[in-house]
This record gives sequence, C-alpha cells and structure tokens, in this order.
Amino acid sequence: MSYSIAVRALCEFTAKRGDLDLRFTPSPTALEGIAGHRTVASRRSEGYQSEVALEGEFRQLQVKGRADGYDPAQNCLEEVKTYRGDLSKQPANHRQLHWAQAKIYGWLMCRKLQLEQIDLALVYFDIVSEKETCLVESFDACALREFFEQQCLLFLQWAEQEMAHREARNSAAQQLTFPHAGFRPGQRHLAESVFKAVSTGRCLMAQAPTGIGKTLGTLFPLFKALAPQQLDKVYFLTAKTPGRKLALDAAQVLFERNESLPLRVLEMVARDKACEHPDKACHGESCPLAQGFYDRLPAARQAASRLQLLDQSAIRQVAAQHAVCPYYLSQEMARWADVVVADYNYYFDFTALLFGLAQLNQWKVATLVDEAHNLVERGRQMHSATLDQGTLNSVRKTAPDVLKKALQRVNREWNTLHAPQLAPYQAYDKAPEKLLSAISLCSASIGDYLNDHPQGLDSGLQNFYFEMLQFGRVAELFDAHYLFDISKRDLERKKPLSQLCLRNVVPAALIGPRLTAARSSVLFSATLSPRRYYADLLGTPADTVWIDVESPFDAEQLQVQVVSRISTRFNHRQASLEPIVELIARQFGERPGNYLAFFSSFDYLQQVAQLLAERHPQIPLWQQSRGMAEEQRQAFLDQFTADSRGVGFAVLGGAFGEGIDLPGARLIGAFIATLGLAQLNPVNEQMKRRMAAIFGAGYDYTYLYPGVQKVVQAAGRVIRTQQDRGVVMLIDDRFAESRVQQLLPRWWQLDQSQGAFQSAGLTHTPTIEHLR
Repeated sequence: MSYSIAVRALCEFTAKRGDLDLRFTPSPTALEGIAGHRTVASRRSEGYQSEVALEGEFRQLQVKGRADGYDPAQNCLEEVKTYRGDLSKQPANHRQLHWAQAKIYGWLMCRKLQLEQIDLALVYFDIVSEKETCLVESFDACALREFFEQQCLLFLQWAEQEMAHREARNSAAQQLTFPHAGFRPGQRHLAESVFKAVSTGRCLMAQAPTGIGKTLGTLFPLFKALAPQQLDKVYFLTAKTPGRKLALDAAQVLFERNESLPLRVLEMVARDKACEHPDKACHGESCPLAQGFYDRLPAARQAASRLQLLDQSAIRQVAAQHAVCPYYLSQEMARWADVVVADYNYYFDFTALLFGLAQLNQWKVATLVDEAHNLVERGRQMHSATLDQGTLNSVRKTAPDVLKKALQRVNREWNTLHAPQLAPYQAYDKAPEKLLSAISLCSASIGDYLNDHPQGLDSGLQNFYFEMLQFGRVAELFDAHYLFDISKRDLERKKPLSQLCLRNVVPAALIGPRLTAARSSVLFSATLSPRRYYADLLGTPADTVWIDVESPFDAEQLQVQVVSRISTRFNHRQASLEPIVELIARQFGERPGNYLAFFSSFDYLQQVAQLLAERHPQIPLWQQSRGMAEEQRQAFLDQFTADSRGVGFAVLGGAFGEGIDLPGARLIGAFIATLGLAQLNPVNEQMKRRMAAIFGAGYDYTYLYPGVQKVVQAAGRVIRTQQDRGVVMLIDDRFAESRVQQLLPRWWQLDQSQGAFQSAGLTHTPTIEHLR
C-alpha cells in the first residue's frame, strides 16, 4: 500500500518549526497570486516552462507537485511566492519552509531530467510594486536527494501509522452495521440514494421531511462507501450550531454500536469560539500558545490522532495538555480526520480551509450539505462585501499618521459617488474603479504598517482593514450576478454618509464549482422545492439527481388549517390582532399544551403578545427578543417541557423557525401568521429585477419561494416522530391560493373551512401588493 502526499503538504509537516506567526499576512488573494505568477512567467525567456508536473517515490511514499517554473537554458528551477509588505519582516521559519519546498522540487526535477546539478531560486514577487526579489543557490543532485529522503523519513513513520489507520478504517466501515433495529420510513430510500450518488460520482439533492433521521441517513451510507469509492474525507457542512451537534451525536451513536470503528470525527468552530487568548495577537511575541507552536505540534497531533471524537471539548483538552492553540490544532487535524463537521464557510468561502486542503492534496471527498436551503442566502453573504462611511470617518480620526493619507483618499473617492445620486438608495451595474483602486492602495499601506508594527492596530481600524480586503476580493468577481449599491443616510447633513455594498445575487458561479470538485455532493433539507430554484441559484451540475423522499408521517398526525379570513399584510395588521389573539386563545382552550406562534417581525409579534396577555392573562407566554445570545435561546427552548403549557412567540425565519427539536408534548402546535415574504424595500426590488433578467422569475425567486420555505420549516417543528400529533394554523388568505399550496408538503391535508377573507379592492391577481 502506498501513501501519496503533495510537496507542499510534506514540507508543512516536516519543515515547519518555531512560532505560529500571522504578522506577514494577509497574503495576496488567489487571483492576485495567479496574476503574480503569470507576470513572473511572462518575464522569462522563450523556453521557460511553467507549472511543471513532478513526482517521486521513497519506499511507500509517493510525492507529487507542480514546480512554478523551470528555465532549461539557465538550468534554474523557481519557487515563486507572491507577497505584499516589507519582505525583510518575513518570519525566518516562513523562509525556511519555502527553501524546503524548492529543494524537494529541485530533486524531483533532477530525477526527471537526470541532472547532476541545478540552480534553485526563491522568487518573491511584490504584488503592489511588481518587483522581484530573487534568492538563488546552486545544489548538487546528491545533496537534494539526501534532503528529499530525510524529509520523507521524517514523515514516513506518521505515513505508516496513517496507512494502517486507513486500512483499519476501511475494513471496519465495510462491516459497519446500522446502529438501530431498522431504518425509519423514508430513511432507507435516502441512504440508498446517497450511496448510489457517491458510487456514480454525481450530485444529489434530497428533499426529505423532518423526522426520518436525515443526519444518520446520509452519514451511514458515506461511511459504507469509504472503501469501495476510496474516499479520503467526508465533510458534513452545516449552517448553524444545532446542525453540528446532530452530526456529532450521530457519530457518537455509531461509535457506541460499533466500538471497534477506527474513525476520526473532527468538529471545527470559529476562531473567536476556540481562542484562549482573544486579547492577544497570533504570534510568539504576544501569545504564549503561538510561541514555539510548531515545535510542540507533533506531540499534540499524535495525541489527537488517538481519539475518535475530536469535538470542541476534546480538541481544547489536548491543546491545553500540550500548550498549543486549540484553533490551529483543529486546523491541523482537518488534514488527518476522516469526517470533518464544520460550518458552510469552511468549504464554500473564498479562502475555505477544507476546500483548499482537498485541492492541494487532491483528496477524493464527499460533502454533505445539511439544511441546504440555507446555502442560497449564506452563499450570497459569503461572497458579498459592505463598507460603511461612518466607520471610515471614525477610524480616520484615530489612525496612525502614516495611514491617514491613504484613508483620506478612500474617503475622497467615496464622496465623489454621492453627487450624481439623488435618491437615498441606488443600485448600479458596475463597481467604481477609482474607489476600488483607492481601497487596494489603502489596504496595501495598512498591510505594510502591520509588518513594521507587530503590536498591531486598534480593533476598529483592524476590522475596517479586513472589510476592505473582503471588498477587494469580491470586486475581483463582480459580474452580472452582482449589484453595486449605495445607501445614503443622515440626509440632513451637508455631506451625507453612505454604505457601499457589492451584493451577490446569484451565488451559483461560486457554489457550483465547489459542489463539482467533490466526488459527490449531497444537499438535503425538508424544503428543496421548487427544484429549479435551488438548481439555478446553487449551480448544481446538469446531471444532478433530485429525489423527494416520502414522509414517514400521515395526514392524520397533523391537522393543517388554512385561516383565510385573516390578512396579515402590513396595511391590515392592526385589524388582524384581535382575530389572531382569539384564534390562539380558542385553540389553547380546546387543547392546552405548548405552541409556537410565528410572525413576520418583532413589532408584529409584540403587538399580538401584548393583546393576548391583556385579554387572556391565564395563558403563559414567552417571547423571542432581538439579538438573543445562545444561552438566552436555550432558556427560551427550555420552557417547552413535557409538562408545561404556554405559547412561545417567535419571528419566522429566525432562530426558532428551524433546526430545533421539540418532540412529543414539548410542542403540539404552531400558528404561522405570515406568508414569510421578504420585506418590500429597494434592495429586494433590485434583487427581483436582476432575478427576472437572469431567470425570468423575479417575484417567485425573490419573495415567494424563500417565504413559503420558511413557513414549511417552521411548521416542521410540530411533528418530529411517528407518535406525535399536532396542529398547524396557516393564518393569511394567501395560503388559500393554489400557487402557494403547490409549494406545501405533499403529505399535508389542508382544512380550508375557515372561509375567504373579504376586503374592498382585493383581488386574487398575484401582484406584489396582493401577495405581500
């Protein structure tokens, strides 16, 4: 059995020493790096070879990679590194790593061409000045071979351990048994579809109702596919913390029922949740866990590799035992875990770690995208960028003098955008080139300053710096799937302030390639209808398989009432308060228990809750509030017990509209007093126009489909098991319309005995005014 490793990965394992040091960062963006490499190559002689594929073996180890460039006339192999800032501030261990990579490539080139000697050059290319700094040394092939074999020997013991682990993992996975007596209804269909998708290398979109055990129903077949499909990793990607917990719980169930399963499952969390010293910078002169990090990492890595479940608690414990940073230990273990449970951004973001590792190491991975309906909006957020002028004015006042000129230039170019715009909000098809240039130069200036001043910046300027970097990254991708918009505020000022946004409308061009890069990507959710909407916005491959898993529940379990005599439109809300309160009170009186009531806004929620408290003080109620912390959200849910009675008020699409599990008597009903449509505002109207231009379905793609999806998700909180019984009341006359009802789950049987809402001037023509 052989073990394959990329040159860069080999060197990062064997040649990294000393401190963790992030001061000579952030590095250039991927596009800047590509452009820099091309510029360097364009300056070379006619026979210059770029991206030279090389490989070699040492015992069971196969080492592969691509050298940046080779000049046959000069017999010189180049390792090109793009950078910004003062090269003299580069940490010594970074330079040591670069030389190690160059030497490995040097030997592989000598082997390929049967050379006895070769020149190696580290070429540092400044992306701002476009100047090159070349460090050249001559090496004998024998010396390079010795270095190559030395690095391979350093890695080989670990490689042998990993090969043994993989062989044991695959063998055990082949014998893996389902941890329960049998599959739930629908769960087998889902599991078989996932196994078939990964076996054929296709993408799968699975609409599967809540309650069938989607997490286990997707993880189990991928574990069974590890050996036959030679998968290196399984990525379980979630939108929210509860999704990560469900995946970790499912893994724990498998471990308990299959004790000999040698599978490493890693949970990754955000840096602010993992950091032990949030007040310190990430370098050895500031943080004790960064000092000597790479010297202590091997022992920590070895200890972590012996554990099955590397959740946040376990990683933190290992890190504490070896005095290393838990966040960067988890990043290291992402290379050696079999299953990684992480947020969407670890695979779909610009600088996504998991995607980057998979590409670098040419891993064969399978991705599971949990609650995939969330990926549309999260994809937009990850690939959008916002800058606020009020923040710019604030940081200009406190910035170091050497940076004020660059910040002033940004502000000056920003102000020139205001003059032609009369309206408070305006969207544009192009981003402003002069402002982007000023932002790029300002970012470079701040980067230079950081390299010269390791103590760093105050938090306000540092955050604005990161926002400018994101703005620059997004600007590189700006096309017809984006809007640039300016929102003015403080209009009474002589010089009003504004907010700038590079707004992604359609994330398909960014999400789609990541889905395709995996051996198989499985997107699953209770709400993936209509299929075309998600396929268009997520860019799923043309041969994607779409399944609608039969519900394990029957219509008798859930009484769904369409209350069409009430309108919840903004203009009718005052009139709706009393009927909604009486509806809630009557239902609670007929069947006391725990209910959730969903509304379109906090204001609407509070008005109904206040009137219910006044009219029916005997009914216990509790309310979601703005900006609830995780502890407060848990306290809200803790009030739903098997013995409690009351009504919880929540905002549709918020923290309690999906991803929560309240089985049995903990929740017996839901009132949904909104169609879930997005707010009618200039931004959404621009989104609608762009959707109409691209897909011909502006209203449906912007308002209707996302709105009804929130309704179905919220209603899905009521029936969680085959023993549950409950009621859902859809409160709005628009729920009686066929185009809305076609988007509801097939297994629902609607009771439409509530009568029709009558109002002067209302028709059933599907206009914006009517459907809002």
